[in-house]
Amino acid sequence: MERSSLLQLIQEQLDPDNTGYIGVETFASLVHSHELPLDPAKLEMLFALAQSNDEGQICYQELVDLINSKRSSSFKRAIANGQRTLPQDVLLDEAGLGFYKRFVRYVAYEILPCEMDRRWYFYQHRPCPPPLFMATVTLTQIIVFLCYGARMNKWVLQTYHPEYMKSPLIYHPGHRARAWRFLTYMFMHVGLEQLGFNALLQLMIGVPLEMVHGILRISFLYLAGVLAGSLTVSITDMRAPLVGGSGGVYALCSAHMANVVMNWAGMRCPYKLLRMILALVCMSSEVGRAVWLRFSPPLPASGPQPSFMAHLAGAVVGISMGLTILRSYEENLHDQCGWWVMLLSYATFLAFAIFWNVFAYDLLGVQIPPPP
Repeated sequence: MERSSLLQLIQEQLDPDNTGYIGVETFASLVHSHELPLDPAKLEMLFALAQSNDEGQICYQELVDLINSKRSSSFKRAIANGQRTLPQDVLLDEAGLGFYKRFVRYVAYEILPCEMDRRWYFYQHRPCPPPLFMATVTLTQIIVFLCYGARMNKWVLQTYHPEYMKSPLIYHPGHRARAWRFLTYMFMHVGLEQLGFNALLQLMIGVPLEMVHGILRISFLYLAGVLAGSLTVSITDMRAPLVGGSGGVYALCSAHMANVVMNWAGMRCPYKLLRMILALVCMSSEVGRAVWLRFSPPLPASGPQPSFMAHLAGAVVGISMGLTILRSYEENLHDQCGWWVMLLSYATFLAFAIFWNVFAYDLLGVQIPPPP
């Protein structure tokens, strides 16, 4: 039977009312009763696709794409590339796995809300390329911190040291023309406690996210949070400097937490409620510490202490743009309408922030503390 005739038969018998959806069980009966030449692997994939639908149906267009072997999603790519048949057992039932495969399975259940996606990610995952972005950023932050700590022999509250604030990496309102500082401040930290908090979250949350969603999405989300943090400080806390990668960290954490909340029923990470509460407590405590250091510094300082607004800006970026980025780990972003809305909103914010930094300081007569 020709493919066009097969599709016509399916639509006439299984979707006569043109609802756009077809029951998979009924479709399987049609295949067996008419001895249709459909690859068994494709039939298995239809059942996998139907698991995401409460009524056990699939979209007719998905069925057409699947039969035509179009490469428009992870499962359709599986059919086109290798005719892979996904196992029907729950992934957690897999036994005899090595350490790395168990870690990959942990990442799948930690990040993805759908069993269908977890299985596909588990079976198609390759260790190369590794999650280099988050590892590189974290390692660079540690090296920079150790270099400045050894040079000044100071490991806590480093921003109170005048030499530390002279670093060309720190954002300072008096050096706004040096545009690289709006990003490079993420390599500097107030002290060991801030570095430890950020590095821990980057490794525990950022690395699994990068393993699933790839370096481009996660690096974009992280850097968008970092840039939004410095620009927000330049608008709302115009006299304050800024250090730390909290803008990027909070973008990752808030995006992941929002994704967990939005897909609460499908998430299978253990103790998810307790972990959510602990994460909120830790993140809130870090913001509270940053507010305290900004307005009630424990030591005398020559100028304003680093702002806390980057934390809040990063969280906003994560909840808005990040939730769109993490919604589907395989779906192309350019196919999502929400992605373009978020990208346009972010671009508008960038344009406004640049305009503000160029003109507002002089127009408002802001008394900027002299740069160190």
